[in-house]
This record gives sequence, C-alpha cells and structure tokens, in this order.
Amino acid sequence: MLSVVNADGTTETGSLIDDIVREGARRMLAAALEAEVNSYIAELADQRDESGRRLVVRNGHHQPRKVTTAAGVIEVKAPRINDKRINEATGERKRFSSVILPPWCRKSPKISEVLPLLYLHGLSSGDFVPALEQFLGSSAGLSPATVTRLTAQWQADHKAFSERDLSATDYVYVWADGIHLRIRLEEAKAAVLVVMGVRADGTKELIAMADGYRESSESWASLLRDCQRRGMRAPVLAVGDGALGFWNALNEVFPETRHQRCWVHKTANCLDSLPKSAQPAAKKAIQDIYNAEDKEHAAAAVKAFAKQYSAKFPKAVKKIVDDEDELLAFYDFPAEHWIHLRTTNPIESTFATVRLRTKVTKGAGSRAAALAMVFKLVESAQARWRAVNAPHLVALVCAGARFERGQLVERPQTTAA
Repeated sequence: MLSVVNADGTTETGSLIDDIVREGARRMLAAALEAEVNSYIAELADQRDESGRRLVVRNGHHQPRKVTTAAGVIEVKAPRINDKRINEATGERKRFSSVILPPWCRKSPKISEVLPLLYLHGLSSGDFVPALEQFLGSSAGLSPATVTRLTAQWQADHKAFSERDLSATDYVYVWADGIHLRIRLEEAKAAVLVVMGVRADGTKELIAMADGYRESSESWASLLRDCQRRGMRAPVLAVGDGALGFWNALNEVFPETRHQRCWVHKTANCLDSLPKSAQPAAKKAIQDIYNAEDKEHAAAAVKAFAKQYSAKFPKAVKKIVDDEDELLAFYDFPAEHWIHLRTTNPIESTFATVRLRTKVTKGAGSRAAALAMVFKLVESAQARWRAVNAPHLVALVCAGARFERGQLVERPQTTAA
C-alpha cells in the first residue's frame, strides 16, 4: 500500500502510523479468513457427488465491505465457498458461515463495548459519530440511529436478565453493595443496588442489579423479594457493609442466611473515629484481627484492640466489639475462601473501573438506559471474573459441611454395636 506522506507526517487518511496499523490489521484479517476457509474445505475434502466431484469448493470472494475495528475502519474481501451439500432435516443447501467475520458483522465487539462507556460519560447519541470518528477514521455503522437501536437492545437485555429464572442455581455466598455512580438516575441520591454470588461450582455471577433510594430497607427488600420470587434460595453467607438497609431486608427475606460485615468498610469507619496520629497503629491492630490464623486468635486480637484503645477511644472500639460475631463469621468457612469472604471487594473492584469512566451529567437522563449501560459494562467484566479459591469446597459448604479453623470436619465413624 502506497501513501502520500505530508511534511508533518500525516497522510490523506490520518497519520502514517495509523495507516500502517490499519494495513497490518487488514492483512492479518485476510490471512485469518483464508486459513479458516482452507481448513473448512480440507475437513470436507472427502465429500463428493456421484461423479466424484467435490461438494465443497472455493468460489471466489464476496463483495468488499468495511468493518469498524479497534484499529480503525478496514476494507475486507472475504473468501466465498460453494457448498453443494444438502441438509437432510430441512432439504436446503448447507451454508458456510465464518466464525471470525459473520455475514452481519460490521463492527468488532470491542467497538460495541466502547458505546456504553461513552454514554456513561454523558455523550448523547448525536455525539458518538464525531467522538469515534476522531479515533477510528470513519463513522461507518455508528450513526445516531444505530446507537439508539443498540441502547434499546441493551435495555431489553437488562430486562431479560432481571426477569430470568433463578430456581436452577444455588448461590452459596453473596456480596451486596450499593454503588453510587451519579449517572443519569432520576433521583439525586439513587444508588445501583448490586448482588453478586458464588455458584456451587465456585464461579462468580451477577445475580441482580437495580436502582434504589439511599440503600433503604424497602429498596433492598424489594430486590431480594424479587430474587426469591424468581426461585432464588437463601445463600449460606452474605457479605456487605454496615448499611442497615440491606441487613434488615436480608433478615426479612432470607432470615437463615448468616451475616459477614465487610472489613474494608469497618476499618474505614473505625479509623474515622480516631485522630490521625493514632490511625497507623490502630490499622495494624485491626489487620491483626482479620488476618489471624483462626477464629480463636482473631477473638484474642479483638480483646487486645479493646484493651489498648477503649480508655481513649471507646467509640472506635465499640464499632469492632459490637459487631464481633458478624465480623468473624468468615472463619467458620474454608480457609481458602477467607480472602473472598471478609470484604465486598468482588463488587468494589468491578465497579471501580466503572466509576473511573463516569461523571456527573446535566439532566436526569433515562433511568432505564443508564442501568442498561451499567449492566452491559458489568456483563462484559463478568467474563473475566475468576472462580474462588478451592472451588470444589463450595459444594461442601452448600451441603452443610462443617469447618473448624478453616478445615473440613469429617463426620465421626459410626461403630456397630
């Protein structure tokens, strides 16, 4: 490919380096499509008609089309296959469909992921074209109508997610938190209520997501009752911060579920009651509690913390002592799971990147659209979530197995009389 380079290093289509990247991407995609077609034909080389001629052969190329990718807009000329085989079930000719570049594909999935990010930043559908054109060199396939259609589809996806059946899944552990993103929600103090869970196979999954007002008991109870109505059974352990709204709702809907308070939130609340000069030593003392080797040592560390700080800072000590049972609940589960159960970090870490990509926008915007954008971001992140440590132990917890000092307690052998 030849390009005329101006004195400042630019070309007719942008900069020289962008042209090189796009040309490299075009060649790599072309090579991948050729390899895919060659592999398909080679696998079916033995398929022949009565005259001995192959039923699956090359048939030139399709008409060129432009595809929007992260490297920019590139022109693709996909190879074509003539497949003469007949589908016995339908009586119609079989057709080859590329996995790399399906017939309907006009932009890569990465570009689709960019759109909700831009929406969360406050861009209207009319702003997408100039914004993306600066990076991709073209606005092909990214018209306001296209964006509007996509946002409608995302809202439909979120609605289907919120109505799906939960009766076939056991969620052994759950994390719950109210995330304040300040994006296009109808109420200034609205929060996105999020519930994540661990299935019996150890994998993490988003269970529910809805907006609520001030993380109130009513909002949380409505969300949990909806999950229960759709078949969700009571989890073994729930992890959350100190917001009473969630715990009151949990006691109402799933009273048998045990409580675990988040140590990150508790540490921050406790340190806020101390002068800055005392905070480093107090933080180390608190870490000694939740990093203890077992529950007995953790209880001893709580007593040591109370003895050291109760005289001068009774409010800080009260925050730990009053919630001791719920702060140390995680010690009754497998030691491999402790790191997952003592904080709400699985939710916080997921939404940290969402927070970085959001800002306050003027106007309330659409509540449904805003929730759909957040849902699509979390759905994309979910594909990268890893299972909990020792996932095989989750099923034992679900079955009611008992753990002491983080180890499974074997059932005693029954001796015959």
